[in-house]
Amino acid sequence: MTDPKNQPTLDVITIGRASVDLYGQQTGSRLEDVASFAKSVGGCPANIAIGTARLGLRSALLTRVGDEHMGRYIREQMLREGVSDKGLVTDKERLTALVLLSVENDKTFPLIFYRENCADMALSEADIDPGFIRSARAIVVTGTHFSRPNTDAAQRKAMRLIKESGGKVVFDIDYRPNLWGLAGHAAGESRYIASDKVSNHIKGVLGDCDLIVGTEEEVMIASGESELLAALKTIRSLSKATIVLKRGPMGCIVYDGPITDDLEAGIVGKGFPIEVYNVLGAGDAFMSGFLRGWLGGESLATAATWANACGAFAVSRLLCSPEIPTFEELQFFLRNGSKEHALRKDEAINHVHWATTRRREIPSMMALACDHRIQLEDIATRVGADPARIRDFKVLAVKAAAKVADGRDGYGMLIDEKYGRDAMFEFARHPFGWMGRPVELPGSRPLRFEFSQDIGSQLVEWPLDHTIKCLCFYHPDDPAELKAEQQQKLRTLFEAARKVGRELLIEIIAGKHGKLDENTIPRALEELYALGIKPDWWKLEPQASAAAWKKIEAIITGNDPYCRGVVLLGLEAPLADLEVAFAATADAPVVKGFAVGRSIFAHAAEEWMAGRMNDQAAVDDMAQRFEQLTKAWLAARDRRAA
Repeated sequence: MTDPKNQPTLDVITIGRASVDLYGQQTGSRLEDVASFAKSVGGCPANIAIGTARLGLRSALLTRVGDEHMGRYIREQMLREGVSDKGLVTDKERLTALVLLSVENDKTFPLIFYRENCADMALSEADIDPGFIRSARAIVVTGTHFSRPNTDAAQRKAMRLIKESGGKVVFDIDYRPNLWGLAGHAAGESRYIASDKVSNHIKGVLGDCDLIVGTEEEVMIASGESELLAALKTIRSLSKATIVLKRGPMGCIVYDGPITDDLEAGIVGKGFPIEVYNVLGAGDAFMSGFLRGWLGGESLATAATWANACGAFAVSRLLCSPEIPTFEELQFFLRNGSKEHALRKDEAINHVHWATTRRREIPSMMALACDHRIQLEDIATRVGADPARIRDFKVLAVKAAAKVADGRDGYGMLIDEKYGRDAMFEFARHPFGWMGRPVELPGSRPLRFEFSQDIGSQLVEWPLDHTIKCLCFYHPDDPAELKAEQQQKLRTLFEAARKVGRELLIEIIAGKHGKLDENTIPRALEELYALGIKPDWWKLEPQASAAAWKKIEAIITGNDPYCRGVVLLGLEAPLADLEVAFAATADAPVVKGFAVGRSIFAHAAEEWMAGRMNDQAAVDDMAQRFEQLTKAWLAARDRRAA
């Protein structure tokens, strides 16, 4: 019997380039004319590590990153994606590599590598830990890291170790002529320059490989041949590896035996007829899909199909690693296909992609809502206080919430921009898990956004982990004209949220403008879902019966099984009433927590603004009420679990 302690804990370790990609956001422009960039992790091995993790493999990246902000970004992003960082070495002397890229037209994709003495090219044999390599079933080595003596030695050491442990060597030829010194800095887009020196060097690697993957140009550089069929035959003469020939929109051909005179004699994986938006990163997505099948025990035909589908996703979107599908998304596409020639315009697929690549899981939420503006202004007016003091009070509210959270997961806050800027800075000093920010003009009906109706221009300035919160006074029996106007506003907000990559919480209050029975909220949600509005969260009024919650849950799960869930609002109800409302959700797993404000802070706000309570007393008062609610919610959740 095999000792479980000796079983591999990783499926694949990728070795080599890791950079920060800065993608021009103005497609159709020369790189010289691009005005803004989107940041993501890049580099062939880094992309494959992320891609395979998304597809369900246990992956790790082995490379060096700089001891600076971009190096930390790569490490943190790897962990967010589920990639092990055990093989990431922090280089104290060198900077993390950067790459600038853009889409000029359908055939021109300018690319500049900033890799002079960069961290990942300092990888050495000393960085290759035998125990780490032996913990994997396979390693992926890449062409660029055979271009320097130190990185060549590092990869060859890893190859020896994985072979000794019975693992597999995967070779992504990944040929970049200018990274071999064959072209200038402006030639980053170039994919092929013949070189006997490069070919002879790569030939020495082929015999130790179990899987070799490359484009037509890459198999020619790996073989030293100038004709495709001859190139494949030369590689076969040097290696018994499975050879995968990538053919772009035509798909791929897999050769697992002798190479005949018929190029099509291998296993042909057909491509998917979709719009080509950006080819950069497509090969990394392809490799991720192939490895998911190959290492997962699937047939070579299935591996080829998955690889081609993943490549199709990549070429239809702008960035590299962020665009690689998850396994759930891949299977959704293979089951359902797409009516859109441009996959990036398919709302159903995009929703699966969004929901299955969220930055973190949030199984429960207990939030102190302090995004109120009108209500706190009314308190200030009532006690004769300067409204400017609201800013200081919100900082105290953050301290109260932090006192209760005490660094634990599952806590959060709602904070507004009008009075909450200092509170947001205070929030960032504490290990909170979640923040929501309102965008609605307080009290507006029909819905209006605060500050500007051009909501997208506001959201692009927000931190990525800030959730958009929008309160809408919406009732299914509202006049048709009012409903249509509010629906359009919410649809606009939903589209903007997805465009800028921010999560969305929609708060619906119906009871202030009509009858609230067990069908009211289900009807409202059904109407909004019918418009394609799928927020990450709903914030809803407490319901009078378990039957109402069952109907709400059925509507949400039936329309969007990826919805994070519902948080309850408070409407300044007494704490005892809220505890009863919590208990009523016992049979509604879709309810994940609460976001309550005035029930917690109203007393302290009035006393503090009137000068009858000092800072610490206000913090303690809010903390006591918040903690009472959190205990009540946790007790209700425990009863549900039982």
